[in-house]
Amino acid sequence: MKTTKPTWFNNRIEKSLLAHKSSDDEQGYFVYQLDALKDHLTTLQQQDVIKLWFAVKANPLSKIIQTLDSEGFNFDVASSGELTQVLGQGISPDRVLNTGPAKSKKQLRSFVEQGVNIFVIESLNQLDWLNQVVIELENTVKPKVLLRVQLQWPEGEKNPLGGNSLTPFGLSVQEWQGLCLSDYLRLDICGLHIFQWGNMLSNEKMYSLWGQMVQPLISLAANIGMELKILDLGGGLGIDYLGHGACLSWQQIVTDLADIKALTGVDELWLELGRFAVAECGYYVVPVVDRKINYHQEQLVLAAGINHIIRPAITDQPFPVTLLRNSKAAEQYFDIHGPLCTSMDKLGHLSLPEDVKVGDKLVFGYCGAYGFTESMPFFLCHQLAAEYVFQHNELLEVRAAQPASHYLA
Repeated sequence: MKTTKPTWFNNRIEKSLLAHKSSDDEQGYFVYQLDALKDHLTTLQQQDVIKLWFAVKANPLSKIIQTLDSEGFNFDVASSGELTQVLGQGISPDRVLNTGPAKSKKQLRSFVEQGVNIFVIESLNQLDWLNQVVIELENTVKPKVLLRVQLQWPEGEKNPLGGNSLTPFGLSVQEWQGLCLSDYLRLDICGLHIFQWGNMLSNEKMYSLWGQMVQPLISLAANIGMELKILDLGGGLGIDYLGHGACLSWQQIVTDLADIKALTGVDELWLELGRFAVAECGYYVVPVVDRKINYHQEQLVLAAGINHIIRPAITDQPFPVTLLRNSKAAEQYFDIHGPLCTSMDKLGHLSLPEDVKVGDKLVFGYCGAYGFTESMPFFLCHQLAAEYVFQHNELLEVRAAQPASHYLA
């Protein structure tokens, strides 16, 4: 029998969630604990080995960006919309890194015109286009360029971002080796970017992956005559959504990366953190609208599902869940579904008190990353979720829930 909330649930927020009554949020809402986030970010910054960037795709909410800014994070943006959001929070463009596989010449020009001068380049076309943009704009600042490298792993080794198939992220060592640096004198090609793993939960595995890429990258830099000053390792640091007890040690990461930094001889080592920076600060609260037994299996149907949190459907790793009230009832497993007319709309096979009933609210954890903006909110014309922040023991609305009429033409 479990009578206490799980370790991922921060009890400081429970009273406010229980007291929150709003008919506008009847289909679910997100809430982010900014004080807890700030404490976590402070811990991450207590080292001098790694320059930390925030991958805005994980959570572009204004208050999240502002909190990361206050702790000295820089920002990895992968679209024009993300850039607009970051600059809108008063972030200087010289603290922005432009990533993403689909950079057109028009987008590159727009970024340069707005003051961005650090780019991860993923193709020969992008390199040509950026060089042309700098010439056409008569830009006196040489943009810093990191070439993104896609490695092939040993036979049978799975690439977590693309299985055993190729991905659109970067180019192979062989393709980059044909590069002539003298063709790009208006660019400062000074670094390499490598990232081919996701939600890793083993320090040993991470170090093994980082170690395998050292020699190929050093060799590539030497072969094209580039002074390798910066190495960007992307992100991929994981969260134990399933509660299996696998947890990365940040101190071990710092120790391991100090070793990688020494092996590569780079001046700067970069990480682009997404979920590892913000996941633990966020929750998703949603009511139960039905309970039934189907072929001897208990089922709960919620007011919202993958229209607000799609991650379980695309990863087979559900967000953990708890009941938003005290219960001394024994626990049992439920299939948890959302309201959409598709079998994809399942949030997991998860344990809850057996007395859960219609009208109860569930709280899903680790929703500070890859929640609302990763999901599919328009299917079946349901409500867009509200977003709140919890700071100084107060729940504040940042973005109100919106009905389907808000976005339907």
